[in-house]
This record gives sequence, C-alpha cells and structure tokens, in this order.
Amino acid sequence: MAGEQTGSAWRAVRRLIVGLTLFIFFALFILWRIDSPRVERFRMALVDAFVPNMEWALAPVTQFTRIISDYQSYAQIYQRNQELRQELQRMKGWQEAALQLEQTNAQLRALNNVQLSPGLGFVTGEVITDSGSPFSQSGLVNVGALDGVKDGQAAVDGLGLVGRVSGVADHTARLVFLSDVSSQVPVIIRPTGQKAIVHGDNTLTPKVLFLETPDDVLPGMRVVTSGDGGVFPPELLIGQIVRARSGEIRVLLAADYEGLEFVRILRASPQDRISGSGDLVGENILDEVPMALPPQTAGETMEAPPLRGGGQ
Repeated sequence: MAGEQTGSAWRAVRRLIVGLTLFIFFALFILWRIDSPRVERFRMALVDAFVPNMEWALAPVTQFTRIISDYQSYAQIYQRNQELRQELQRMKGWQEAALQLEQTNAQLRALNNVQLSPGLGFVTGEVITDSGSPFSQSGLVNVGALDGVKDGQAAVDGLGLVGRVSGVADHTARLVFLSDVSSQVPVIIRPTGQKAIVHGDNTLTPKVLFLETPDDVLPGMRVVTSGDGGVFPPELLIGQIVRARSGEIRVLLAADYEGLEFVRILRASPQDRISGSGDLVGENILDEVPMALPPQTAGETMEAPPLRGGGQ
C-alpha cells in the first residue's frame, strides 16, 4: 500500500511539473508574440534579469559550438592540404618535363651556333643508346644511310668533335667516340702549330702523342683537327691541353659526353682534283708569248741591218 501511494504521489508531482513547464513555455510564446511597447519593455527587463545570470548554463553550449566549428575548419584545412599535395606532385612532373625540354633546347641551340665551313653539309640525329662499357666508348644515332650518312664521317655536338661514324645501317649509325681506345685523330695545337695524334684511352682526357717539342705545349692551348688523312675536316675543336700529375700531356675533350643527346654528322663535299698541269695552261696564252729565235748553227753569222743615212 505504501508503495502504491508513493508512486501515485510521484505521478502527481510529475504531472504538475510538466503542466507548469508547458504553461511557462506557452506564456513565453504569447509574450514574445505580442506587439506592444509595454510588453517590449517587459521582455527587455526579463532578458536583463535572467540572461546575465544564465551564462554558466550557456558556456557548455558555446564551447560545444566552438568545437564543432573548429572541427569543420580542420576538415576543410585537411582537404585543402591534400589538394595542394596532389597539385605539388603534378607541378613536380611538369617541372621535370620543363627541365628536360630546357636541356634539349639548349643543346639544339648550341648545335645551331656551331660555325662550319661552307663546304660541309650536315644531318642532325639523336643519340638513342650508349655502349656504357669500360672497354668501348660508342653510341647509336637515329640517322643512317638513307639520310646520307657514311662511314668515317665526323660527328660534333654544340661544343666540339664527338667522334666518327663506324658502321651504318639504313636508319641508324654507330659512333665511335674520341675517348675510345681505337680512336686516333691527327691534330694541330694552337697557337704553336705543332702536329700530334690524340689517342683515346677510355677517359675524357685522352693522350697527346708524337709531339716534336713537348716543352712548348702549355695547358690551356686549343687542340683542333688537322685534316690529315682526309677522315676529319680541318679546324674542328677537340679540346684544351691539360697536364696529368705524371707529367703526361693530355687533352680535355670539349664535347659534353655526359649530356650527349643530339649530334650533327658532317658530310664533306667532294673537292675538285687537278689531274694534270697541262689542263691549267691554255693554248691562247702560248700564242701571246713571242717565239724564240732558232739556235745558230756553226759557222753562221748574223748580218747587221743596213745603216740609214748612206753609211757603208
């Protein structure tokens, strides 16, 4: 019996509280809907009386609102950061492509600035592979016999002589570099004018052999092709003289073998050859020369012309 009375009392109290709450909410709703100056003053008085004292109750709500706002801002920042990372990766790819194009452009510009003899033709090709062997220094280019490439023709880059053609197919050709052990190039050292042979030894500083006066050769002197033998055109730059620690005279090659991508293969025009000396002198020239007097025979004397003026 006591439990039933307690439960009924609690239900009565709960109904009373719910009723009062609904009444207060309804009264506030009506109060805030009335448009009257007096009611407006009453509303402001209620706000001034209760709102400052209810800050402790609104603080958790305010903090929770701030946490939600910060989380949204963090999510936006994280998403933006991921987008920037992806964009940075794309930009790195474009940067690498731009650097490669810049290097290719620089090499092609260097090839365009090469000063060649008017009697030399050329064909430009791309180095498609390198031997990469310590015993052979050679490479392949993507031009061949159909482009007019022949064995023995010289190949240059934008800086100097690279090597010569050794093996030609229809669409490809093999280049033997100056650094190869089989490479021997007759050269002239400027400004001394001494002739020598540049012999490759699989390094970028091949030896200079057969110098007449090695003491006259100083570091920094230019080394150019002499044209002897008819393999390489004359006056193609090979490099500069350097001296090794052992005292050997070597040449530092001017060609950029590490960044070699494009080469220009030179095609020398055939030169006119003089078959004989008689073809140079015309018969008209001989006709203009006065004929020499015939030689005198023994016993003959030449008569003097008669004197004018009656002398005998």
